[in-house]
Amino acid sequence: MAIDKESVLKESKPLKKMKVHGNNFFNNIPWKNIGFQATNLGYAIDIWKKIEKNRKQTTIFFGFTSNIISSGLRDIITWLVKNKKIDVIVTTAGGVEEDIIKLLKPFVLDKDAWKWKGKQLREKGINRIGNILVPNDRYIAFEKHMTPFFKKLISQKQTWRVKEFIWELGKSVKDFNNKEESWVYWAYKHKIPVFSPAITDGSIGDMLYFFNKYESSLPLHLEIAEDLVEINTIAVNSKNTGIIILGGGLVKHHIINANLMREGADYAIYINTAIEYDGSLSGAPAEESIAWGKIKNHKNVAEVWCDATIAFPILVKEVFK
Repeated sequence: MAIDKESVLKESKPLKKMKVHGNNFFNNIPWKNIGFQATNLGYAIDIWKKIEKNRKQTTIFFGFTSNIISSGLRDIITWLVKNKKIDVIVTTAGGVEEDIIKLLKPFVLDKDAWKWKGKQLREKGINRIGNILVPNDRYIAFEKHMTPFFKKLISQKQTWRVKEFIWELGKSVKDFNNKEESWVYWAYKHKIPVFSPAITDGSIGDMLYFFNKYESSLPLHLEIAEDLVEINTIAVNSKNTGIIILGGGLVKHHIINANLMREGADYAIYINTAIEYDGSLSGAPAEESIAWGKIKNHKNVAEVWCDATIAFPILVKEVFK
């Protein structure tokens, strides 16, 4: 055979793998057979179903960044917390405060808001999160809720653990007609621990600053050391652990570092769009987490490189439908 033809028609080795197809999509979409990120989503579905079968012996650590609550995923997370589908929550300040703010006044969106000029929005007192808009009167309403809340706390004691603080915040909305829309309320109701080591990095921090400066003779303190002890202890004492993380940064690391204390999580699902090539924790793949001892092995791991607002609703629906 001529070298050109031999090069093009080179003999191949046989493969015993799944066939690529999207058949029967009207009944059950064969995610793992479609390819690309759909395949990874299919494995994430399988892993979470496996966790559910072993639910009584598995502690689920669930983490999400604040933009997840800015979006409509907040309602899915509320469903998960209400129905005790997760055991430990780690989030940012925004993940907590935006849940409460939405009880006071809703966020709105416009498909063209991505293009709107920041200076013009600022002049109108409108904050933007992607194509989601948050007029500043939402934060004014939040401040009106938080000031008496802080006063009540400091009347009881000066220093609060962050977990206790978040539960108390959930308790503070128990008389709201729409309280059941709040994941923070359900975390308080079911005593699901919520850890937020950067709780002051957001509007909660702004309100605490205003309160300590203008409203109180004694400063209100938030303490994180005992929270750290608790999340690590939960991981160490768990027979099995599963981690489900939307996004990256501090939220992702706080969960996987707790699992380092037990030589790694047994199950892991990552959903984010960060890349690994800058060495950031957000984009660090599971193999890097395995190297650190934060995940046990690659056997029960799924990494979905996709916008969580697309992938997560599909994941939850496929697992729990």
